[in-house]
Amino acid sequence: MFGFLDWTKIGAGAAAGAALLIAPAYFKGKAAGRDEAAVSLETSVKILRTEGETDAEVSRSDAATLCADYGLPDDEQAECMRRVRSVSAEAGNDRLHPSERPAIR
Repeated sequence: MFGFLDWTKIGAGAAAGAALLIAPAYFKGKAAGRDEAAVSLETSVKILRTEGETDAEVSRSDAATLCADYGLPDDEQAECMRRVRSVSAEAGNDRLHPSERPAIR
């Protein structure tokens, strides 16, 4: 019926057919993954910029402004300002959060 060479040709044809079907799908998937990674990176950069701007805004604000932005009642703002000032004084000497830290641009 079929000899060894015939089966070899059939096997080679099946492998070539599979390669012709798989190669375009592989490259299309690779391109889609690259696009998805680019979108993810762009989103990450936008988030980091927003966080950097928020950090800079908080660093520039004084205790009264920060506590007022929390929306606290008047009787709790004095305690809030005391706590913010004490934390600010403690963090001022560790050089981890310099007051002139620029926002990410």
